[in-house]
Amino acid sequence: MNSKPPSMNGVAAAAAGAQPLIQYNIDWIFPKLRKPSRLWHIASTGVIGLVGFFSKIVIVWLNKARVHNIEVLENLLENRPKGTPLLTVSNHHSCFDDPGMWGLLRLRLLKLRNVCNHNVIRWSMAAHDICFTNKYHSLFFMYGKCIPVVRGAGVYQPAIDLCIEKLKLGHWVHVFPEGKVNMTKEDLRFKWGVGRIIYETPVLPIIVPIWHIGMETVLPNEPPYYLRLGKKLTYNFGKPIDLNSVMERLRASPVSEEEARKIITDKIQEEMMVLKEETERLHFDYIKSS
Repeated sequence: MNSKPPSMNGVAAAAAGAQPLIQYNIDWIFPKLRKPSRLWHIASTGVIGLVGFFSKIVIVWLNKARVHNIEVLENLLENRPKGTPLLTVSNHHSCFDDPGMWGLLRLRLLKLRNVCNHNVIRWSMAAHDICFTNKYHSLFFMYGKCIPVVRGAGVYQPAIDLCIEKLKLGHWVHVFPEGKVNMTKEDLRFKWGVGRIIYETPVLPIIVPIWHIGMETVLPNEPPYYLRLGKKLTYNFGKPIDLNSVMERLRASPVSEEEARKIITDKIQEEMMVLKEETERLHFDYIKSS
């Protein structure tokens, strides 16, 4: 399962196979995220706290979010067994999806020990060419528990490695399996990175699917880029995806890593498409009733 190409640094990985070059060196970020210092903990507490409360103001108080089944995620954040990894997956329609959706977590959960605790709030991959373009942007997003991912560099890159490491520690990791902001809302094939993350995490994560509608109206994908108010949003948190039988079958059968990643990713996409249809009905009813 762990036979893989030799580890490459960010620049080399991006350059291999005519991949997009990295204009700003992001290699220094990974050691800091892998072994955070005391300064990192302090700075991360501030960034996560401020961004979390800002997201709640924008999404919950200045817009009109209808939320379904968020208790699924809240219960796992508060009560899942120690050391059990949590993986959330969602569609990606706006650059404000993350952190915006985490503003939905209710105040009973957003105690200081939670919202400011780097061991509770998610780790999330963020595009290197948008969020990590210079030192100051990199520091901000690094303290916000964002991991720089090089889009187009494949499943064997430092960002995916680090997500697996964080899940091994029992942390919460969030993934956008579409691999980019889906501005056209087409049914994109999910990237196999999510399959590798699940396949190579020793303890099967609890996988919670999330589908949301309307975030691109809060922060549009075309200029002018500023946050809008009073928009109607629908969020739907699905039941955890059960991959136990799939994983048992993969462990028992002699399939390649590539085939295993595909099978896992396809299962995640299948479950997400069911959640999408349900959420679209809920959103239609929300718009119709108002």
